[in-house]
Amino acid sequence: MKGSSRGGTRGAESRDPHAHIVSKLKALYGAVEDEPVPQHFLDLLRRLDEAERNHSGD
Repeated sequence: MKGSSRGGTRGAESRDPHAHIVSKLKALYGAVEDEPVPQHFLDLLRRLDEAERNHSGD
């Protein structure tokens, strides 16, 4: 039947077509946010900080 809500959608998701996308993006962001920062990024940041300190001391 047209106009009926699809199975699995509830509340705001049935009223807002973008709510499903928003909830998936929030879940993805949360998962990425919980991942540790790779060591090579931390090393790069440390080297950039050192280079900035050395440059500002000129």
